[in-house]
Amino acid sequence: MENIFASEYIDLDDRILIKDAIGGSKSALDHLVRRHYGFIYNVALRFVLSPDDAEDLTQEVLVKVITKLGQFRQDSEFRTWLYRIVFNHFLSMKKTKMENVISSFDSYGEGLDTIANQDLSYDEAMSLKEEVEDAKISCMTGMLMCLSREQRLIFILGEYFEIDSELGANLLNITSENYRQILSRARKDLYNFMNRKCGLVNLENPCRCPKKTKGFIQAGWVNADDLQFNNNFTKKINEVVLYKSNLCDSYLEEKYGSLFKDHPFYNKSIRKEKILEFHNDSVIKELFEI
Repeated sequence: MENIFASEYIDLDDRILIKDAIGGSKSALDHLVRRHYGFIYNVALRFVLSPDDAEDLTQEVLVKVITKLGQFRQDSEFRTWLYRIVFNHFLSMKKTKMENVISSFDSYGEGLDTIANQDLSYDEAMSLKEEVEDAKISCMTGMLMCLSREQRLIFILGEYFEIDSELGANLLNITSENYRQILSRARKDLYNFMNRKCGLVNLENPCRCPKKTKGFIQAGWVNADDLQFNNNFTKKINEVVLYKSNLCDSYLEEKYGSLFKDHPFYNKSIRKEKILEFHNDSVIKELFEI
Protein backbone atom coordinates (compact mmCIF):
# COMPACT_ATOMS: atom_id res chain seq x y z
CA MET A 1 0.00 0.00 0.00
CA GLU A 2 1.33 3.44 -0.94
CA ASN A 3 1.95 6.08 1.69
CA ILE A 4 0.07 9.04 0.25
CA PHE A 5 1.69 11.49 2.69
CA ALA A 6 5.24 10.33 1.94
CA SER A 7 7.75 12.79 0.50
CA GLU A 8 7.91 10.68 -2.66
CA TYR A 9 4.19 11.04 -3.26
CA ILE A 10 3.62 12.21 -6.85
CA ASP A 11 0.38 14.03 -7.52
CA LEU A 12 0.79 13.47 -11.26
CA ASP A 13 0.23 9.75 -10.68
CA ASP A 14 -3.26 10.52 -9.34
CA ARG A 15 -3.99 12.86 -12.24
CA ILE A 16 -3.03 10.23 -14.79
CA LEU A 17 -5.22 7.66 -13.04
CA ILE A 18 -8.14 10.11 -12.96
CA LYS A 19 -7.82 10.85 -16.66
CA ASP A 20 -7.66 7.13 -17.54
CA ALA A 21 -10.53 6.25 -15.17
CA ILE A 22 -12.79 8.90 -16.64
CA GLY A 23 -11.79 7.55 -20.04
CA GLY A 24 -13.18 4.17 -19.03
CA SER A 25 -10.17 2.33 -17.59
CA LYS A 26 -11.36 -0.07 -14.89
CA SER A 27 -7.79 -0.82 -13.77
CA ALA A 28 -7.03 2.91 -13.36
CA LEU A 29 -10.12 3.31 -11.20
CA ASP A 30 -9.06 0.28 -9.13
CA HIS A 31 -5.56 1.68 -8.66
CA LEU A 32 -6.87 5.09 -7.65
CA VAL A 33 -9.16 3.52 -5.04
CA ARG A 34 -6.43 1.24 -3.66
CA ARG A 35 -3.94 4.12 -3.55
CA HIS A 36 -6.01 6.03 -0.98
CA TYR A 37 -8.02 3.28 0.70
CA GLY A 38 -5.56 2.43 3.47
CA PHE A 39 -5.14 5.91 4.91
CA ILE A 40 -8.87 6.64 4.80
CA TYR A 41 -9.62 3.34 6.54
CA ASN A 42 -7.07 4.01 9.30
CA VAL A 43 -8.60 7.43 10.00
CA ALA A 44 -12.15 6.03 9.77
CA LEU A 45 -11.40 3.24 12.27
CA ARG A 46 -10.29 5.73 14.91
CA PHE A 47 -13.27 7.91 14.10
CA VAL A 48 -16.03 5.28 14.40
CA LEU A 49 -14.30 2.61 16.59
CA SER A 50 -15.88 -0.37 14.80
CA PRO A 51 -13.72 -2.10 12.12
CA ASP A 52 -16.80 -3.15 10.15
CA ASP A 53 -18.26 0.34 10.26
CA ALA A 54 -14.88 1.81 9.29
CA GLU A 55 -14.74 -0.45 6.24
CA ASP A 56 -18.28 0.52 5.21
CA LEU A 57 -17.55 4.21 5.78
CA THR A 58 -14.38 4.04 3.69
CA GLN A 59 -16.30 2.39 0.86
CA GLU A 60 -19.08 4.95 1.18
CA VAL A 61 -16.84 8.02 0.99
CA LEU A 62 -14.78 6.62 -1.88
CA VAL A 63 -17.93 6.08 -3.92
CA LYS A 64 -18.88 9.67 -3.12
CA VAL A 65 -15.46 10.96 -4.16
CA ILE A 66 -15.21 8.96 -7.37
CA THR A 67 -18.63 10.14 -8.52
CA LYS A 68 -17.30 13.70 -8.17
CA LEU A 69 -14.08 13.11 -10.13
CA GLY A 70 -15.37 15.16 -13.04
CA GLN A 71 -15.58 18.16 -10.65
CA PHE A 72 -11.86 18.05 -9.82
CA ARG A 73 -10.47 21.23 -11.44
CA GLN A 74 -6.79 20.41 -10.82
CA ASP A 75 -6.12 23.71 -9.04
CA SER A 76 -4.80 21.82 -5.99
CA GLU A 77 -3.25 18.44 -5.25
CA PHE A 78 -5.77 15.65 -5.76
CA ARG A 79 -5.19 14.25 -2.27
CA THR A 80 -6.08 17.65 -0.76
CA TRP A 81 -9.30 17.80 -2.80
CA LEU A 82 -10.10 14.17 -1.98
CA TYR A 83 -9.56 14.40 1.78
CA ARG A 84 -11.55 17.60 2.05
CA ILE A 85 -14.55 15.67 0.71
CA VAL A 86 -13.81 12.63 2.90
CA PHE A 87 -13.34 14.55 6.15
CA ASN A 88 -16.33 16.81 5.53
CA HIS A 89 -18.40 13.64 5.14
CA PHE A 90 -17.00 12.28 8.42
CA LEU A 91 -18.04 15.45 10.23
CA SER A 92 -21.54 15.69 8.73
CA MET A 93 -22.70 12.05 8.44
CA LYS A 94 -25.48 10.68 10.62
CA LYS A 95 -24.63 9.52 14.12
CA THR A 96 -22.82 6.18 14.29
CA LYS A 97 -23.75 3.34 16.63
CA MET A 98 -20.72 3.88 18.86
CA GLU A 99 -21.51 7.58 19.18
CA ASN A 100 -24.81 6.46 20.67
CA VAL A 101 -23.01 4.13 23.09
CA ILE A 102 -20.17 6.44 24.22
CA SER A 103 -21.26 9.98 24.99
CA SER A 104 -18.79 11.50 27.46
CA PHE A 105 -15.61 10.89 29.43
CA ASP A 106 -17.65 10.53 32.62
CA SER A 107 -19.87 7.78 31.22
CA TYR A 108 -16.88 6.07 29.61
CA GLY A 109 -15.03 6.07 32.91
CA GLU A 110 -18.08 4.70 34.69
CA GLY A 111 -18.25 1.92 32.12
CA LEU A 112 -14.62 1.01 32.75
CA ASP A 113 -15.31 0.95 36.50
CA THR A 114 -18.01 -1.71 35.99
CA ILE A 115 -15.31 -4.06 34.64
CA ALA A 116 -13.75 -5.73 37.66
CA ASN A 117 -9.96 -5.85 37.97
CA GLN A 118 -8.72 -9.44 37.74
CA ASP A 119 -5.06 -10.25 38.26
CA LEU A 120 -3.50 -12.60 35.71
CA SER A 121 -1.24 -15.47 36.68
CA TYR A 122 2.08 -15.69 34.85
CA ASP A 123 0.69 -18.36 32.51
CA GLU A 124 -2.44 -16.30 31.85
CA ALA A 125 -0.35 -13.21 31.16
CA MET A 126 1.64 -15.16 28.58
CA SER A 127 -1.37 -16.79 26.93
CA LEU A 128 -3.43 -13.57 26.88
CA LYS A 129 -0.63 -11.28 25.68
CA GLU A 130 -2.33 -10.47 22.36
CA GLU A 131 -5.72 -10.03 24.01
CA VAL A 132 -4.22 -7.55 26.50
CA GLU A 133 -2.85 -5.50 23.61
CA ASP A 134 -6.23 -5.63 21.86
CA ALA A 135 -7.90 -4.44 25.05
CA LYS A 136 -5.45 -1.55 25.37
CA ILE A 137 -5.89 -0.36 21.78
CA SER A 138 -9.66 -0.71 21.82
CA CYS A 139 -9.93 1.12 25.15
CA MET A 140 -7.75 4.01 23.99
CA THR A 141 -9.62 4.20 20.69
CA GLY A 142 -12.88 4.26 22.65
CA MET A 143 -11.63 7.32 24.52
CA LEU A 144 -11.64 9.24 21.24
CA MET A 145 -15.40 8.78 21.02
CA CYS A 146 -15.72 11.05 24.06
CA LEU A 147 -14.40 13.98 22.02
CA SER A 148 -16.56 16.05 19.72
CA ARG A 149 -16.37 15.00 16.08
CA GLU A 150 -14.18 17.96 15.15
CA GLN A 151 -11.83 17.36 18.08
CA ARG A 152 -11.71 13.64 17.30
CA LEU A 153 -10.83 14.10 13.64
CA ILE A 154 -8.20 16.75 14.30
CA PHE A 155 -6.68 14.65 17.09
CA ILE A 156 -6.46 11.65 14.74
CA LEU A 157 -4.79 13.74 12.03
CA GLY A 158 -2.56 15.78 14.33
CA GLU A 159 -1.61 13.28 17.05
CA TYR A 160 -1.69 9.89 15.36
CA PHE A 161 -0.38 11.01 11.97
CA GLU A 162 1.45 14.22 12.95
CA ILE A 163 -0.16 16.23 10.17
CA ASP A 164 0.92 19.80 10.87
CA SER A 165 -1.33 22.81 11.26
CA GLU A 166 -0.73 24.16 7.75
CA LEU A 167 -1.67 20.94 5.97
CA GLY A 168 -4.39 20.04 8.49
CA ALA A 169 -6.02 23.44 8.14
CA ASN A 170 -5.91 23.09 4.36
CA LEU A 171 -7.53 19.66 4.49
CA LEU A 172 -10.31 20.85 6.79
CA ASN A 173 -10.70 24.33 5.29
CA ILE A 174 -10.08 26.11 8.59
CA THR A 175 -7.32 28.42 9.81
CA SER A 176 -4.02 27.06 11.11
CA GLU A 177 -4.66 28.76 14.43
CA ASN A 178 -8.07 27.11 14.74
CA TYR A 179 -6.52 23.73 13.94
CA ARG A 180 -3.88 24.23 16.64
CA GLN A 181 -6.42 25.36 19.22
CA ILE A 182 -8.78 22.41 18.62
CA LEU A 183 -5.88 19.94 18.69
CA SER A 184 -4.57 21.44 21.92
CA ARG A 185 -8.00 21.22 23.55
CA ALA A 186 -8.48 17.62 22.42
CA ARG A 187 -5.07 16.71 23.83
CA LYS A 188 -5.86 18.35 27.15
CA ASP A 189 -9.26 16.64 27.42
CA LEU A 190 -7.77 13.21 26.70
CA TYR A 191 -4.78 13.77 28.95
CA ASN A 192 -6.97 14.93 31.84
CA PHE A 193 -9.14 11.82 31.52
CA MET A 194 -6.18 9.46 31.21
CA ASN A 195 -4.37 11.14 34.09
CA ARG A 196 -7.44 10.53 36.28
CA LYS A 197 -8.23 7.04 35.06
CA CYS A 198 -5.48 5.29 33.07
CA GLY A 199 -2.56 3.43 34.61
CA LEU A 200 -0.57 3.87 31.39
CA VAL A 201 -0.29 7.60 32.12
CA ASN A 202 -0.52 7.76 35.91
CA LEU A 203 0.86 4.83 37.87
CA GLU A 204 -1.33 5.71 40.85
CA ASN A 205 -4.46 4.77 38.87
CA PRO A 206 -5.65 1.20 39.49
CA CYS A 207 -6.96 0.71 35.93
CA ARG A 208 -4.50 -1.58 34.14
CA CYS A 209 -4.97 -3.24 30.75
CA PRO A 210 -3.90 -6.72 31.96
CA LYS A 211 -6.27 -6.51 34.94
CA LYS A 212 -9.20 -5.48 32.74
CA THR A 213 -8.63 -7.96 29.90
CA LYS A 214 -10.49 -10.95 31.33
CA GLY A 215 -13.41 -8.66 32.13
CA PHE A 216 -13.30 -7.21 28.60
CA ILE A 217 -13.44 -10.74 27.20
CA GLN A 218 -16.36 -11.67 29.46
CA ALA A 219 -18.21 -8.49 28.48
CA GLY A 220 -17.63 -9.15 24.78
CA TRP A 221 -15.42 -6.11 24.27
CA VAL A 222 -12.52 -8.35 23.29
CA ASN A 223 -13.04 -11.49 21.23
CA ALA A 224 -10.12 -13.83 21.76
CA ASP A 225 -10.97 -15.72 18.56
CA ASP A 226 -11.28 -12.59 16.40
CA LEU A 227 -9.18 -9.70 17.69
CA GLN A 228 -10.52 -6.43 16.32
CA PHE A 229 -7.56 -4.11 16.83
CA ASN A 230 -4.44 -6.18 17.42
CA ASN A 231 -4.33 -7.92 14.05
CA ASN A 232 -3.84 -7.37 10.32
CA PHE A 233 -0.87 -5.01 10.53
CA THR A 234 2.88 -5.06 10.02
CA LYS A 235 3.76 -1.50 11.04
CA LYS A 236 3.07 0.95 13.82
CA ILE A 237 1.80 4.44 13.09
CA ASN A 238 5.04 5.99 14.29
CA GLU A 239 6.80 4.16 11.43
CA VAL A 240 4.67 5.73 8.71
CA VAL A 241 4.01 9.29 9.94
CA LEU A 242 5.62 12.10 7.99
CA TYR A 243 5.22 15.33 9.86
CA LYS A 244 6.65 16.58 13.14
CA SER A 245 4.09 19.15 14.21
CA ASN A 246 5.78 20.11 17.52
CA LEU A 247 2.46 21.31 18.87
CA CYS A 248 2.60 19.50 22.21
CA ASP A 249 2.07 21.86 25.15
CA SER A 250 4.17 19.92 27.64
CA TYR A 251 6.50 16.99 28.00
CA LEU A 252 3.79 14.97 29.73
CA GLU A 253 1.34 15.47 26.87
CA GLU A 254 4.03 14.53 24.36
CA LYS A 255 4.83 11.40 26.35
CA TYR A 256 1.18 10.29 26.59
CA GLY A 257 0.65 11.15 22.94
CA SER A 258 3.31 8.63 21.97
CA LEU A 259 0.98 5.91 23.32
CA PHE A 260 -1.41 6.66 20.45
CA LYS A 261 1.33 6.76 17.80
CA ASP A 262 2.42 3.31 18.95
CA HIS A 263 -0.91 1.88 17.73
CA PRO A 264 -1.04 -0.25 14.57
CA PHE A 265 -1.26 1.14 11.06
CA TYR A 266 -3.51 -1.39 9.39
CA ASN A 267 -2.43 -2.57 5.96
CA LYS A 268 -6.04 -2.57 4.89
CA SER A 269 -6.03 -3.25 1.19
CA ILE A 270 -9.53 -3.16 -0.21
CA ARG A 271 -10.91 -6.66 -0.48
CA LYS A 272 -11.81 -8.18 -3.84
CA GLU A 273 -15.49 -8.38 -2.95
CA LYS A 274 -15.43 -4.70 -1.98
CA ILE A 275 -13.94 -3.79 -5.35
CA LEU A 276 -16.71 -5.77 -7.04
CA GLU A 277 -19.30 -4.03 -4.86
CA PHE A 278 -17.72 -0.71 -5.77
CA HIS A 279 -17.83 -1.48 -9.49
CA ASN A 280 -21.44 -2.59 -9.24
CA ASP A 281 -22.59 0.72 -7.78
CA SER A 282 -25.13 2.03 -10.30
CA VAL A 283 -23.79 5.57 -10.27
CA ILE A 284 -20.20 4.39 -10.79
CA LYS A 285 -21.24 2.10 -13.64
CA GLU A 286 -23.12 4.89 -15.38
CA LEU A 287 -20.41 7.49 -14.93
CA PHE A 288 -17.49 5.33 -16.01
CA GLU A 289 -19.32 2.96 -18.36
CA ILE A 290 -18.04 -0.17 -16.67
